[in-house]
Amino acid sequence: MPRHLAPRDLALTLCVVILWGFSFVPIVVALREVPPFALAAVRFFLAAVPLVFFVPRPRMPARFVIGYGFAIGVFQFGLLFLGMKLGMPAGLSSLVIQVQVFFTIGLGIVFLGDRLHAENAAGAVVAALGIVLLAAFKLASGAHSTFIGLLLIVVAAFAWSVGNIAAKYAAGEHDPDMFALVVWSSLVPPLPLAAVAYFTEGGTAAFHAVASAGALTWGCVVFMAWGATLFGFASWARLLHRYPTALISPFALLIPVSGLLSGALFLHESLARLQLAGVALVLAGLVVNVYGGRWRGEGARPRTG
Repeated sequence: MPRHLAPRDLALTLCVVILWGFSFVPIVVALREVPPFALAAVRFFLAAVPLVFFVPRPRMPARFVIGYGFAIGVFQFGLLFLGMKLGMPAGLSSLVIQVQVFFTIGLGIVFLGDRLHAENAAGAVVAALGIVLLAAFKLASGAHSTFIGLLLIVVAAFAWSVGNIAAKYAAGEHDPDMFALVVWSSLVPPLPLAAVAYFTEGGTAAFHAVASAGALTWGCVVFMAWGATLFGFASWARLLHRYPTALISPFALLIPVSGLLSGALFLHESLARLQLAGVALVLAGLVVNVYGGRWRGEGARPRTG
């Protein structure tokens, strides 16, 4: 596998993580009318229907499609929302779930034979320090959490990493059509998420909230379904298929950074100095992750003349 991102793939990677970070804005807007589990169920339903009638089923065993759907749709988002419901603040949750980066790197090394290079490790550590600063600011600002809520977010992060590895393995062994995988796997989460919504969000009241939602809320749901899910997860899985997990997965640490900047731009949220320092460390870590190998290689070349 290549150790360096092609310029087009670097641009695509940045586009995906920026889009995922921005998606916290439509999530906040949509949650004003629709409860979280019902919102997630509708999101994945719209990601699957009507495209499943036009996109051929991915040429891989059904266990990969179903497993990816459960890992990403049911466990990642279901446990994330449940953890938030049990006391984890949204901003802190968006930071804690980024431990999936290290889960993904570890699982990639164990199950896929990926190699961890020095620049990948150094970049991930620097970027992780930035995430720690951002989390410290949240805690200092009063964003405390319950232990069970925190534990659920960590399990959600592990589920995300399992989905990443499953998609990469399936693409390598069977069909690399990640868009078809995301479309068809999106058929899996709606019913389990709708069942959880029924039992935890007021029974039929959750479904009435969906039916009576306004145009702005539906626009946000469509953005999450087609942008964050179909484009975002299909592109992310394709990038993981083409490159080592240690090169791609640390870019997910930009998601809370993008979320912070989106909140400042669209929700008029302010950024403190500690947050800016955390953002700077995340960016520095990603630069080391992407370009550190080239710098190290250039520095090792013998001088001539």
